[in-house]
Amino acid sequence: MAKPYVTMNRSGLYEDPREDWLALHHEDIIDPARPIVDPHHHLWDRDGQHYLLNDIVKDVASGHNILATVYVDCRSMYRAHGPDAFRPVGEVEFANGVAAMSASGGYGPAAICAGIVSHVDMRLGDGARAVLEAEIAAGNGRFRGIRHSSAWDSEPAVAGMYASRPQGLLRDPDFRKGFAHLAPLGLSFDAWLLHPQIGELADLARAFPTTSITLDHCGGPVGRGRFAGRRDEVFREWKASIADIAKCPNVVVKLGGLAMKVLGYDFHERARPPSSEELAVAWKPYIETCIEAFGPDRCMFESNFPPDKGQCSYQVIFNAFKRVAEGYTEAEKTAMFSKTAARVYRLDLTSEARS
Repeated sequence: MAKPYVTMNRSGLYEDPREDWLALHHEDIIDPARPIVDPHHHLWDRDGQHYLLNDIVKDVASGHNILATVYVDCRSMYRAHGPDAFRPVGEVEFANGVAAMSASGGYGPAAICAGIVSHVDMRLGDGARAVLEAEIAAGNGRFRGIRHSSAWDSEPAVAGMYASRPQGLLRDPDFRKGFAHLAPLGLSFDAWLLHPQIGELADLARAFPTTSITLDHCGGPVGRGRFAGRRDEVFREWKASIADIAKCPNVVVKLGGLAMKVLGYDFHERARPPSSEELAVAWKPYIETCIEAFGPDRCMFESNFPPDKGQCSYQVIFNAFKRVAEGYTEAEKTAMFSKTAARVYRLDLTSEARS
């Protein structure tokens, strides 16, 4: 039985990383030369936890061939002053500063925060455009789009803090008025939601067919609260929703986010961390379903660190992905580990390749 610990994060959807626990399991890197773009991680210093440049540098230097990463909105380093609508611009300024530090070459060969996804409140309607333009300027050529989380469920045991957030956000007329400004500015949208809401995102994607949309974390399959103990039934429902949204050609999917508590596995409660073999077995049905529905050219493996670090290390998570991808062709692996992410987030990897 693992010794008790206290989580510090407020979301309720993931566990805080425990370096001493993660250190109990080490693996050799599978296929260490394979180029990888990690299209989804966060950086923060809050709630008694920190995950900043030195922390991610340590993780990406643990053996996998990480060329570049994409920073994704996590309400980090918002401005403390000024109009509320413009406070998220501080997150872009922060992430761009981290990217500039990484670009100095003093933090290893990976281009950290080569792309930046932040937040703008789409409910501002037409007022969202001015904030988007401010974030484009703050990104210094690295800003790629926004994420406005729509994760919601009426049951706190399912959604954690998201139970108090707006229901039906993606259908809100003001939200859609703001959303309409993304494509004209060349920006994309990252969608973080729970699987019962995938249909709402599909409706949004069909209403805005020229806007590039990324479905985060395999569409948020839920395995806790009222969904606990119903894995097979929930999987069928989730799979049908994935098949439907995959029909929208402007939507791609991130393969990851499965090491959060929301999926319902208890890996974080065990005495020792899971191996990549164990994780590959647990995650393979979800990942393969997404690949089958979207095709490898619309799929990208993500770390979702540090939330997913609550159940496994960086070494182990990408080893697990490589095990799941073992049977795919070289071209398909290249798409899922680097090419799709580079295309979606418009990253130039020519200067990032290792010698």
